[in-house]
Amino acid sequence: MTVRVFVDLLFYTGHRGGTETYAREILKRMPEAFPDAEFVAVTGRAGAERVRGFFPGEVRTARWVGADRVTWAAGEVLRASAYARRLRADVMWCPSNFGPVRTSPVPRVTTTHDVIYHSAGSRGVRGLVPRVTAWLMGRAARTSDAVITVSRAAEKAVVAETGVRPDAITVIGHGTNAPRVPDDPARELEGLGIRPGRALVLSTGNRLPHKNFEGLLRALATMSANRPLVVIPGSHGRDPLLPLVEQLGLQDDVVLPGWVTGAQLEALYASAALYVCPSLTEGFGLPVIDAMRRGCVVLANDVPVLREVGGDVALYADAASPPKLAAAIRTALDDDQSARREAGLRRAAGFTWEDSAARTARVIEATARARGRR
Repeated sequence: MTVRVFVDLLFYTGHRGGTETYAREILKRMPEAFPDAEFVAVTGRAGAERVRGFFPGEVRTARWVGADRVTWAAGEVLRASAYARRLRADVMWCPSNFGPVRTSPVPRVTTTHDVIYHSAGSRGVRGLVPRVTAWLMGRAARTSDAVITVSRAAEKAVVAETGVRPDAITVIGHGTNAPRVPDDPARELEGLGIRPGRALVLSTGNRLPHKNFEGLLRALATMSANRPLVVIPGSHGRDPLLPLVEQLGLQDDVVLPGWVTGAQLEALYASAALYVCPSLTEGFGLPVIDAMRRGCVVLANDVPVLREVGGDVALYADAASPPKLAAAIRTALDDDQSARREAGLRRAAGFTWEDSAARTARVIEATARARGRR
């Protein structure tokens, strides 16, 4: 019997980073992972063209939902369940933290990647968006039939912050793709204004505060001589890190290239002497595995989730302390890391999107059939 799966892609714009990578990579593999399923999605106007490029089924567009968070949230709260009913879905999957905030007539699986907004800690008007975001995420998780999260550390946080029952949660880690190194990495880097001659330290991600790029920049500023070149792609428009770079006098030591192409990112990985993940918290820490898959030595903040992902292969330091992070960067660059690079390749090989997709398909199918038996 065919299972009709409605996928909520109202969040998708092509510029939201890790959650979009997660949804895209799993959905591309769903026809093989879940051959008895028929897929249909709804997305906003900003993401429609990109979604049609990878989605394994019919794509409907909610043209009133744009790239802004207000119409996205309104779509989740007011219309997502109605779309699933109208499209006669047997089950609904919300892959990006958010979804309807009431129990759905159509059984629902929600992937809750993290609870970062629950611990944002801001008060007053500035804290309104994090508080509302945390409430929406918590309600979406609690009213779901099943919840997927991406690490044991995230599972513990989801239970503590949202009140979801542990027996409703399935932990399914991310995967990583094989590198596609361009024929001429140096030429790709020239397009970013990067020339050979200095050790390159790479760090990637959006500019949300928990990514702690400020900590990485302050660590670099404490290195008085022979600084590496730090490259931090991942922003749109004027980079919010630029004022701090100027304040610290790091204009010659930091490159902020914005949103880079796939070929440019692969060239950066191929040329990096070290990948640094200074995040204060994460749901999974996909860049750690992506970097290892590309033969990079990884230095990560010493927090449980990044130790869960990096194991005994990554290096660790207290990224909340600029002097300690700087010392760890210097040691990592000075020491022979050949064995660690090889160990990273072996560890990363155990994280595949095929496995993630297969396990996700089993949760979605079980949820559809469980509601059908009631």
